Amino acid sequence: MSSPSSKAQEAREAVSGRLREMRLDAGITGRELAVRCGWSESKSSRIEHAKTPPSDADIRAWCTACGVPKLADDLIAANRQADSMYVQWKRLQRTGLRQLQESGAPPYEQTRQFHVYCSNVVPGFFQTPGYATSLLTSIAEFRGMPNDVSEAVAARIDRSHVIREGEHRFAVLVEDSVLRYRIGSAEVMAAQLGHLLSVMALPSISLGIIPFTAPRQAWPLETFTIFDRKRVHVETLSAAIKETQPSDVALYLKAFGKLKELAAYGADARTLITSAIDAVG
Repeated sequence: MSSPSSKAQEAREAVSGRLREMRLDAGITGRELAVRCGWSESKSSRIEHAKTPPSDADIRAWCTACGVPKLADDLIAANRQADSMYVQWKRLQRTGLRQLQESGAPPYEQTRQFHVYCSNVVPGFFQTPGYATSLLTSIAEFRGMPNDVSEAVAARIDRSHVIREGEHRFAVLVEDSVLRYRIGSAEVMAAQLGHLLSVMALPSISLGIIPFTAPRQAWPLETFTIFDRKRVHVETLSAAIKETQPSDVALYLKAFGKLKELAAYGADARTLITSAIDAVG
């Protein structure tokens, strides 16, 4: 699978390429465009080569300078979509973790069918308060953020009501390693794994565990969530990435299908979880 960040860069380059075409169609040089827009020639070059993302005002000025102001709205929309595809966590988390948790609630409420794959931590809506506190504390410390962990945990737990209420369905795949990574104390991990055993019994949940021993026809991927087969949220260390193009969503659905073939369900999944509980010590 291609890098989601490269997809975002391709989208930015498409906008920049369209702006360059507009300038060429207007028959003006980069210098003349800069004069008409009231900025430096180097800024025009940086925008055309996707080195500097244009603002809404930049796009409107560019379109006006090229004699096609009516094209500005479509280009602004395309530029915003490219920008939203790849958003650094430092931007998302600059107001604290609580607001990030709360801002993510609407998609969870609106989605009916979730496809979730986790390769590093327990899915957020399956997390216990203790596990979530340990995890979010480490994130806040790592990123040097204000400590609003207790409020963020409360918001995350509140958001998890969707697994018990409403017409939501969850197809969830978790790598065996997630059960073994120690997040918090032994008591926290044991409680979290016990909670997994209880939530997998819910009628809305289909939980598969991919064993260490499964012959890998699909390699471990970054954690991702598919919302109603329409968009994908991907989490990396540096950024949150959104994929909405049908071909990209289809690619993640295909990957989910391949990973699902490796998973253990029912009694076999419970055995893997209880084995992890025994290993906590």
